[in-house]
Amino acid sequence: MRDAITSLIRNYDISGRYLDRDAIDLLKSYFDSGTARIMAAAVINANAASIVKQAGSQLFEDVPELIRPGGNAYTTRRYAACLRDMDYYLRYASYALVAGSMDVLDERVLQGLRETYNSLGVPIAPTVRGIQIMKDILKEQVAATGVANTAFVDQPFDYMTRELSERDI
Repeated sequence: MRDAITSLIRNYDISGRYLDRDAIDLLKSYFDSGTARIMAAAVINANAASIVKQAGSQLFEDVPELIRPGGNAYTTRRYAACLRDMDYYLRYASYALVAGSMDVLDERVLQGLRETYNSLGVPIAPTVRGIQIMKDILKEQVAATGVANTAFVDQPFDYMTRELSERDI
C-alpha cells in the first residue's frame, strides 16, 4: 500500500527528476491536513459500529425494498452481510484518509468487487448510496470535533462510489 508521499516520490524517481515546486506544494498540503486526517480516522475508530448502523438504517429507510421478501438484504444473513460490507468500506476509507491516497482502495476493495457483486446479483446503486450516507455521517462527526474544512473526507468515499458506479448504473 502506498501513501501520498511514497507515490509522489516514486513518480519523481521513475522519471529521474528532483522534487519541483508542484511536488513540494503537494507534500505541504498533505502535511498541513495531517491532523485533520488523523482526527477523522479517530472518529471512525471510535464510532464505526454506530456509523454503519445509522447508515444501514437510513439506507433501508430510503430503499425499503432491500429488506422486503426477495430483496438483497431480506434474510438475517444477507442483512448482516450488507452491514459487514459497509463496515469494510468505512475501514478502508479510513486507511485512504490517513494515507492521502486512494491506492489502498484499488488494491484491497475495488479490484474485482464490481464483478463479484454482479455475479452474485448484488445491486450496485444501493451500495453506492450506503457509502455516500456513511460519508455524510462521518463529515458531521468530524466537523463536531472542530475540524473546519471536512472536504478531504469526501475523497475516499467519492472515489469508491465513482469506481463502483461508472460502469454499472
